[in-house]
Amino acid sequence: MSYVLCLDCGATNVRAILVDDKGNLISKASQPNSTDAGSENADFHVWNADRILNQLAECARKILPEVDATQVKGVTITTFGVDGALVNEAGELLYPVISWKCPRTAEVMKNIGKYLPQSKLNEISGVGEFAFNTIYKLIWLKENRPELLEQAHAWLFISNILAYRLTGVMATDRTMAGTSQMTDLSTGDWSDEILGTLGISKSLFPPMVNAGDVIGTLTPAACELLGLPSAVPVVSTGHDTQFALFGSGVKENQPFLSSGTWEILMLRTAKATLSAEDYAAGATVEYDSRAGLLNPGLQWIASGIIEWVKATCYNGESFDTMDAEAEKIAPGCDGVKLVPDFLPSDAVPGSIQGLVLGRTRAHIYRAAMEALTLRLKSRLEKLEKVGGFKSADLLLVGGGARNKIWTQMRADILGLPIRISNVSESTVLGAAMYAFAGAGVYADAESCRDAFGISYTTINPGEQQTAYAALYC
Repeated sequence: MSYVLCLDCGATNVRAILVDDKGNLISKASQPNSTDAGSENADFHVWNADRILNQLAECARKILPEVDATQVKGVTITTFGVDGALVNEAGELLYPVISWKCPRTAEVMKNIGKYLPQSKLNEISGVGEFAFNTIYKLIWLKENRPELLEQAHAWLFISNILAYRLTGVMATDRTMAGTSQMTDLSTGDWSDEILGTLGISKSLFPPMVNAGDVIGTLTPAACELLGLPSAVPVVSTGHDTQFALFGSGVKENQPFLSSGTWEILMLRTAKATLSAEDYAAGATVEYDSRAGLLNPGLQWIASGIIEWVKATCYNGESFDTMDAEAEKIAPGCDGVKLVPDFLPSDAVPGSIQGLVLGRTRAHIYRAAMEALTLRLKSRLEKLEKVGGFKSADLLLVGGGARNKIWTQMRADILGLPIRISNVSESTVLGAAMYAFAGAGVYADAESCRDAFGISYTTINPGEQQTAYAALYC
């Protein structure tokens, strides 16, 4: 039996997980993660990379004694996208890692037109306009701490900061670069036009490595830190979303929905053609875990709305109670609607329509699920246009997949089978597949995925499909 050690840095937890060569999660340990306040402003958010590495190492040392550690064949690292830092030649951070949570970049994005029109950035990079994109962090540093760019040897994404600490090798995970809004969708490399306009040299970025490439081997100090008896390769993975896609078993041109606080609808495809209207609707394109493929996608708030309904209307009662009540309400919710179909905010105020005597909290709850499913329907139609395909089914993962009423509603409104991946840790499993390939245990990640085997639960359109078709055709 052989293993890989996956180091997973999330926004709320950091984890070390051992996966064996049959796809079993052998052991895991976690510690909470959180940002620190920035030194200039208490509202700023930064990550402490040294603390994160030490926490990951503590987790690794906790679980490695449970197996024969000499059979660990590789280490890999997954993290959230976009975040990174400027480093000197010794790999020391010149400024803390600015978090995707930090508000400082909102004003930078608002004024991006003084460098390039946002539409041009979208066209070149494929990445949608999100204030947390890497480009806005670098511009903030350029405008507020220009001396740091002059001193900098490299920009390292957070996954590569951690990899450098373990190997002494500077690299750029391709899936991380694809979240930056500084790459060229047509070439898969950094954009000369974007970087040239910003006055940033391409030499600031270490060579890109594909998922499954070996970045380097663990140094003796890293072996001691992690609790491994001998040096093993550190294999590139990177942005967690791409490995959740791969690990869930999704195929090319099969739509994938990750349903949580936010719903993220994505695709693995060889082409993606987006319009200005698509970007205005929140579309983006990232690099797939496999070089040459793209991941167009859209996202919107989802379970956050359901939680809002629960807190507002149900006063802490269980989801079992909510679902039992909602099941008795007919499609269309007797005219009750949430408008627009996302959580009301200062920027986009919303309303609940159709409330008359006799309507209940269950009408509001079911109406929220219907509104979100109608948004999914419209966004799936847009994704089909962007990717040039027609959906045969929808692969579903995440906490939202556990809601049986909502899942059946998705099948009925979309008129498609919903396939729920039975993988509980799709990000880690996807990263492990690439790590085993990079370590030479499998010929490639696809062979590893085939060997692991992934099962699904399928929910087909049911008896309410006709009613929904009449309501929302």
